[in-house]
Amino acid sequence: MKTAVPCYYHLDVEVSPERVGQVSRILAAHLRYWDLDNLVAPVCRGAELLLRAIDQHATDKHTSIEMWWNGQHLITAVGEDDRDLRPDQDLRPCLADIAAMSDGWGCCASDTGSTIIWFSQRARAGRHAPLVPTAPAPSLRQVLQVPRELPVAALAAPAPAADDALEGSR
Repeated sequence: MKTAVPCYYHLDVEVSPERVGQVSRILAAHLRYWDLDNLVAPVCRGAELLLRAIDQHATDKHTSIEMWWNGQHLITAVGEDDRDLRPDQDLRPCLADIAAMSDGWGCCASDTGSTIIWFSQRARAGRHAPLVPTAPAPSLRQVLQVPRELPVAALAAPAPAADDALEGSR
């Protein structure tokens, strides 16, 4: 079962071909530490795609990688400082792959002018966790019977007066 404790990790790196594998191993180690082993492959693959594309197209290789775990979703964001890099043109094949393998993704600009590309992965439930909540068990020890022996007309008739009820019981 996944922990609901929020987690955050930040890494600044100068992108180069040899650093892509190192960053992937670092991210995998943090995901395993957070007990998110099933997210290692898609997150590392997405980060590698983005880092290789940034290494190929960007002139400024300084990149920041952040991961947030909120108990249900892991969001991975890669921010690069190159103002000349156009994600809609330069990174189009990379973004298509990320869209295909993630639950959600997006691209935005920060206040400093850098471009942030993020993608999210939903943590899948483990084998032992029920996918549908079970219905609560009844808490009453005795079942209350609904008075169905009397016809509906008798149920709708006015109740006898208190004096008549006392006389009938004698």
